[in-house]
Amino acid sequence: MRRALTSCLIGLGLLAASGARAEPRNVVLFIADGLRYGMVNAANAPTMDRLMKSGVRFTNTHSLFPTFTMPNATAMATGHMLGDTGQYGNTIYTAFPVPGAGESLTPFLENDPVLGDVDEHFAGNYLNEETILRAAHAKGMSTASIGKLGPSLVFDHTARSGQDTILIDDSTGRAGGIPLSDALKTRLAAVGLPVQAPTRGANGPAGNAETPGTLSANIDQQAYFADVATKAVLPLFKERKNPFVLVFWSRDPDGTQHNQGDSLGRLVPGINGPTSLAAIRNADTNLATLLAALKDQGLAETTDVILTSDHGFSTISKESATSFSATQSYKGVPSHQLPPGFVAIDIAHALGLTLFDPDAKGAKLGADSFPSRANGLIGTDPAKPDVVVAANGGSDLVYIPNGDRALAQRVVEALSKQDYVSGLFVSAALGAIPGTLPLAAIALDGSALTPMPALVVNFRSFSTGCADPTTCGVEVSDTVLQQGQGMHGSFSRADTRNVMGAMGPSFRAGLESPVPASNADLGKTIARILDLTIPAKGTLVGRVLTEAMANGATPKAETHVLRSQPDATGLTTILRYQTVGETRYFDTAGYPGRTLGLIDDAHPVATEAH
Repeated sequence: MRRALTSCLIGLGLLAASGARAEPRNVVLFIADGLRYGMVNAANAPTMDRLMKSGVRFTNTHSLFPTFTMPNATAMATGHMLGDTGQYGNTIYTAFPVPGAGESLTPFLENDPVLGDVDEHFAGNYLNEETILRAAHAKGMSTASIGKLGPSLVFDHTARSGQDTILIDDSTGRAGGIPLSDALKTRLAAVGLPVQAPTRGANGPAGNAETPGTLSANIDQQAYFADVATKAVLPLFKERKNPFVLVFWSRDPDGTQHNQGDSLGRLVPGINGPTSLAAIRNADTNLATLLAALKDQGLAETTDVILTSDHGFSTISKESATSFSATQSYKGVPSHQLPPGFVAIDIAHALGLTLFDPDAKGAKLGADSFPSRANGLIGTDPAKPDVVVAANGGSDLVYIPNGDRALAQRVVEALSKQDYVSGLFVSAALGAIPGTLPLAAIALDGSALTPMPALVVNFRSFSTGCADPTTCGVEVSDTVLQQGQGMHGSFSRADTRNVMGAMGPSFRAGLESPVPASNADLGKTIARILDLTIPAKGTLVGRVLTEAMANGATPKAETHVLRSQPDATGLTTILRYQTVGETRYFDTAGYPGRTLGLIDDAHPVATEAH
């Protein structure tokens, strides 16, 4: 009898440590897009600061590289890294003309119809993995994803009827948007909310080289999303009496930091001006609204609230002393600055091939023209390009559709000569190339269905000299935005260091956790909290954040450095990363002296050579 009782107690202890329980939990995942770790304090974001002080503040945080919205959304939604999801950037090469993107081969995926087209082409689920909202709904839970166009839909992108998961974004009530159920329309009407989401209004204009961008945060649109969540969706979920999962994706501060007009042409204040600070406060206000509603509706005691940002943020630089493109003149581009599409222009020039615009029906570009969205098709036939550049901002994806190794070597040689490059990662299928590291080293080589890039190009980054360099980072960016506005996507620690915190019955109280954590871990942790069993096709996965959970174990972490063989000029790509068991966390990478936060110690903790 004593042995049986002991075994039972041990079993209960293991269940508690693993997060399993009989009592159901709800989860609210709040994403403050583009929020920098160092900007969360009692002055800038009091609600977020209080949440992490009362619950868990993760201090060793990681966005997945490339540090863009859609890649990190897929990591949160599936628990898989990008080599499995195939979401290598916000813009990727699909190898087929995408109808919703004007038949472009390089679609921007923050778009509901485009995501539908890409899903249809890739066997109905381009991510090739099941999402936590799809699994939760299948288990009978109530599910909703509300907020920014693109990443909100990713959490249940294959269910587009509006009858399963509630999906509300910028396109709600408009052509191409996911429909609303009649029941939700009735509830919106009852609380005086329209069925069409507001536009960004004054927050939308990005300006140009002569005209500053917005001076307004995204107040009205996000207030609508918060009202929908708190006045319609949460009451509906409470009435159903089922566990629920609610994703709230705040476009701010990201959208405002991109478009802000506080610093046109200047690196200071860059993304630290008054408009960007207002955007941080706007996201904080939205979170406060959600927390108050959970309390008022009697849901707080059974709801875990997880706070994250998809990536950090930096100020845009358009300076280069080596780029051919910067020596040319283009309409709307300041003299001697890099134009949008400078990577595509420089590669085409180095190869002596023609450049075409994939976002303008494959139009041939002359010497005085740049690609309309910075993407490029290079070769003799835009329908069968030799090289494709998917421009994303702080890093670019380069594809070589025919797998030509000699061509890949020439592209690497051309890029490594540019002062705006800081590190190159190359597909193993193209062979080992000195000065580069393999895509597998950064978890970009996995089970993905979408075409894998031949190269990923990281751009140079630095700081303007503030006390916390990750809050005043600058990066060269391949974008239509202007110098002085905002961008992300690089391997700078200003971009890879995101915000992560949690509060609720499943989590510890008053904990600052130094164990490395990433957005891929959130998908696995939420699945554990909700007791979801989700089959995996790929093996590049995050882990459950047991150190943050009540009665959970605290794992050990290790630090590593990976160096490429030097190229003919001595350039070496260096990657600094951490591990917890088999899970990898990428800190910084690039060429020494060209990536913010990249330390090239003489005696690292652990050193590997490639």
